[in-house]
Amino acid sequence: MFLNYFALGLIFFVVLVLFYGIIAVHDIPYELAKKRNHPQQDAIHVAGWVSLFTLHVLWPFLWIWATLYREDRGWGFTQKKEGNETLEYLLADLTATKQQLAVLTTELAEFKQVYRDKQ
Repeated sequence: MFLNYFALGLIFFVVLVLFYGIIAVHDIPYELAKKRNHPQQDAIHVAGWVSLFTLHVLWPFLWIWATLYREDRGWGFTQKKEGNETLEYLLADLTATKQQLAVLTTELAEFKQVYRDKQ
């Protein structure tokens, strides 16, 4: 008789653990979005609940959606640069471009001189 009640209690325990485990797993994308300060974290949370009722089809896409955004660089397609860093980068790039232009201008003048000498 004791084993019957023990088995029933074990079944209830396993069902509860599975139920709460599935809910906890489906909140992982929302927790990632919240940690990364994702601008659409509420939509990810709602879609996670909807995914529970759609046989978990949406869940992998929610994981990807939540991990794409990072607060320090946005969506990751471009890197954000702070004010002075951008200006310094542009000035260094402009200086390097001027040096390359000077070298090319010198080489072009030499090429023209050689071409004129051959004619």
